[in-house]
Amino acid sequence: MIRTFDAKSYTDLLVRYQPKPIATGAENDAAIALAYELEHRPARSPEEELFLELLITLIEKFEAENYPIPAGNSASMLRHLMDARNLDKSDLIPFLGTEREVEEILVNRRAIEIDEARKIADFFQVDLSLFLESRSQPI
Repeated sequence: MIRTFDAKSYTDLLVRYQPKPIATGAENDAAIALAYELEHRPARSPEEELFLELLITLIEKFEAENYPIPAGNSASMLRHLMDARNLDKSDLIPFLGTEREVEEILVNRRAIEIDEARKIADFFQVDLSLFLESRSQPI
């Protein structure tokens, strides 16, 4: 049986939970708990699906404003990829030069040059842009 959207049922959900922009951590925690409950409900109605989508949007907005994820840089990306593969500095010498040059890049004392970025992007099989800070010169 195909169930159609029931506006009254959705209105009842809205009246019951009274969703609004989340303003505090406690409100966010309550919204997350409700979203978790709805996500794990075995047979959600179309109205509950729509309400869950609204709730997730409110949670995401609050968290983006209050718990921003700082943008990484090429050095942090390189360290992350190294950690994921259990590599150490010496593994990068063939691509980046000497151990000192590798260390300078890893501690963000010097930027990764374009030719170096190409080599390590190929090695890690990732997009070249992960290793390039904002540049005015063409890639």
